[in-house]
Amino acid sequence: MANNRFFLHIAAYFRRIDKILWLLMLAITAFSLLLLKSVSRATATDYFQTQLFVTILGLVAAVALSSIDYEGIASFWLLLAGFSFFLMLYTIFFGVSVQGGGGVDARAWISIAGRTFQTSELVKILFMITYSKHIAILRERGLIRKPGQVMLLAVHAAVPVLLCHFQGDDGAAIVFFAMFLCMSLAGGVQIRYFVLLGALVAVSVPILWNFVLSEYQIKRFTSVYNLDDPAVQLDEGYQQYQGRLSIGSGQLTGKGLFSGPRVESNYVTFQHSDYIFSVAGEELGFLGCTAIILLLLFYLLRVLYIASKARDDLGRCMCFGFFGLIALQSVSNIGMCLALLPVMGVTLPFFSAGGSSAICLYLGFGLVQSVYMRRSGVEGPRLHSARNLKINFRKLKV
Repeated sequence: MANNRFFLHIAAYFRRIDKILWLLMLAITAFSLLLLKSVSRATATDYFQTQLFVTILGLVAAVALSSIDYEGIASFWLLLAGFSFFLMLYTIFFGVSVQGGGGVDARAWISIAGRTFQTSELVKILFMITYSKHIAILRERGLIRKPGQVMLLAVHAAVPVLLCHFQGDDGAAIVFFAMFLCMSLAGGVQIRYFVLLGALVAVSVPILWNFVLSEYQIKRFTSVYNLDDPAVQLDEGYQQYQGRLSIGSGQLTGKGLFSGPRVESNYVTFQHSDYIFSVAGEELGFLGCTAIILLLLFYLLRVLYIASKARDDLGRCMCFGFFGLIALQSVSNIGMCLALLPVMGVTLPFFSAGGSSAICLYLGFGLVQSVYMRRSGVEGPRLHSARNLKINFRKLKV
């Protein structure tokens, strides 16, 4: 009898999910694992096995999260915001520092059981929740057009952006900024504020260039447009130059999966993470690269479709936040690999190796599924809201 109930619950779950988004997710996952299996030939680390483990863990977490009403999760937004702030501060003071050539010095990871975890990846997902809830409250109270409240929204977004900068991870800071823009637009913030923000950014560019950006960051901007210079190819432009060579060498159909000589020789540094797109370029050619772009494009369009079907402002803004995250990282990473944009240290969503990134992205996927499963107001399992917990606590005291 219990077994029958279990299978009925499973069947009910699969009837409610967005099957198209799930199929796209599984296709992207399988594609990623194939590329990482090829990369593992060139290194002592089996990235395929590690990624397979975190992928299974992430998908299980996504199913669990999608089974809970996102509104119940968002009711704890103040606690989640406080936890995010603490996590980012803890990383700045006690995190693992990673130093690289050219002055790279980032403290964006913490050590857990002998493994590193990039805290900003989790905070991105929590920011989806907290910022969306902030907007939903303002819209419910009719305050979204008040200048003072819009300023508070800007402060809410500025906190993770600045903390990422202090960690030395400006790539993550830009991702948070993109999420902020997408959710603000979806939440009904007036266009004039975006125009004002654009003017402020334009005015601040010379200040950032001369007083904020480090020397190695400036070189990343200048080197991308000087890759034909042999001196740049051997120094700050080495990674992008080699990545471009790998992608170009694949031509139309590539050299074959598991057959790329440059992949096997590990010519491109970080080809398992930041430069996984170059692996597809060499081994699967233009067609393989196009397949990655199309899969991500269809995935993003489906997320926007789910946003359009959301039952409330909270769900719509959460979907737009996830859209901003995936879109910004995809464009930045692919542009970097094609030597069209400077190196930002941003991975290709769901394709690049990385435990913390993969698991957290699957959590975001789970939240989007939760929005879809409740698009018509159908209730799923809910967390008790913070208000209900407070009431129950008072009853216990009496």
